[in-house]
Amino acid sequence: MSEEILINVTPRETRVAVVENGMLQEVHIERARKRGYFGNIYKGRVVRVMPGMQAAFVDVGLERAAFLHASDILRKAPEPVVGVDSAAPIDVMSVPPAVLAAGNGENHPEPSPAPPAFAHGNGSSGVPPIVELLREGQEIVVQVIKDPIGTKGARLTSHLSLPSRYLVLMPTARMLGVSTRIEDEAERARLREIMAPLQEGDPGFGYIVRTNAEGQPAEALTEDVAYLRKLWDAIERCMDTARVGERIYEDLSLPLRAVRDLMRAGVEKVRVDSRESFDRTQHFARQFMPELAESIEHYPGARPLFDLYGVEDEIQRALQKQVPLKSGGYLVIDQTEAMTTIDVNTGGFIGSRNLEETVYRTNLEAAQSAARQLRLRNLGGIIIIDFIDMQDAEHKRQVLRTLEKAMSRDHAKSTVYDFSPLGLVEMTRKRTTESLERQLCEPCASCSGRGNLKTTETICYEIFREITRAVRQFESAKLLVLAAPQVVNRILEEESGTVAELEEFIGKTIRLQPEEQYAQEQFDVVLL
Repeated sequence: MSEEILINVTPRETRVAVVENGMLQEVHIERARKRGYFGNIYKGRVVRVMPGMQAAFVDVGLERAAFLHASDILRKAPEPVVGVDSAAPIDVMSVPPAVLAAGNGENHPEPSPAPPAFAHGNGSSGVPPIVELLREGQEIVVQVIKDPIGTKGARLTSHLSLPSRYLVLMPTARMLGVSTRIEDEAERARLREIMAPLQEGDPGFGYIVRTNAEGQPAEALTEDVAYLRKLWDAIERCMDTARVGERIYEDLSLPLRAVRDLMRAGVEKVRVDSRESFDRTQHFARQFMPELAESIEHYPGARPLFDLYGVEDEIQRALQKQVPLKSGGYLVIDQTEAMTTIDVNTGGFIGSRNLEETVYRTNLEAAQSAARQLRLRNLGGIIIIDFIDMQDAEHKRQVLRTLEKAMSRDHAKSTVYDFSPLGLVEMTRKRTTESLERQLCEPCASCSGRGNLKTTETICYEIFREITRAVRQFESAKLLVLAAPQVVNRILEEESGTVAELEEFIGKTIRLQPEEQYAQEQFDVVLL
């Protein structure tokens, strides 16, 4: 499979695109005025403790107070954590889900071993009450594990983690894990053997070996350990002097993160259209991954890099609800606050054999397309896919396997469940940043994000009710109605009889005035 990484840099915005076999798979965007916070470490102050939610709000200097759950608060563990790859149990008291998830998401894409079931908010889960862990006004060092999304503030943890090329350092968790994407047991054992003596030199520190470490020599991992130790020492010194709301550590810029997290042996080229960014990324690569540095090249062409690969057109299509399939079918993708739904339709595809075969082929194509769209649009959280109903159990299994295989190339951790009794496929995908749509778009000023408008007929009747309400409350000689031209035209052409009856009923004259600047649902009734 051919894979390329494209880095487009402008003074105010940087974009990274991942292209596989000529098809866009991922887009990452970073703007100078709104850089993400994921991975940053701050000195914060607890502003509110909420026992009923087992959580607290922490001021870390961002626009909104950030959210810290009791399960993400560092506390003394009774026992060290044994290797997560062995059969021994993981001590959930000292390793919460946020720490075990180190390496997931947009900036640290490698999955880690799934944590045991972890119940929040009650004593039976092993998590002490929040009031025993924090108090209002307390200062605490925290790391952002989820950017602010919509109206929600950032999500925090006090279990810090620092990624490098091949490892994730966890200074607060004594554990050694290997990415589950390294499936060769012999390779997993080799990596554990390399890391065991390195970890012994760092008592109390934990490490997760990332997917990029597969096949790497011991020297490479040793260099990463040394780098992470130096970085942690610097962060520790900053912790002592930092003030509340001050950023202690910031993750790399987007081009360097892309090289660190996305570049691997299978990537043919990394093309950068900025000479300055090219020099920085190549210097970074020569320092940390010299064997791949030659794959990075500068693109000096006059034609924009994203235009050359058709990325701009793909981004525009990724903002539309409907996604066409080659067979003639299509997907309809709806993103809401609670979840994302994907509806599969046969559209113009009529097949050539029978209905079951037509549905099966459409669903197979839809499964691959849905996986790509989730990755491209960066959709996360709960996802429901409504495939076309199938009767054959084997067909259902094949569609599910196709979806899982397509999702396996996604850097974000995902879990796919079996068909529900209603024929729906439920899945989750780790979300750390806003979706592509919410990064690039804002709610429509006319419909306030509803996706539809009241009809001109509905607005006319609302105006008539407002007129009746106004004359009952206030004295006036006549009334002036300001509304959008199409609404005024509707009143004059189809509701003129209603206006005459209303004037006779209220005993006042009604004058209509079209306003070009008014949206369809906007109107004002002025008393004169």
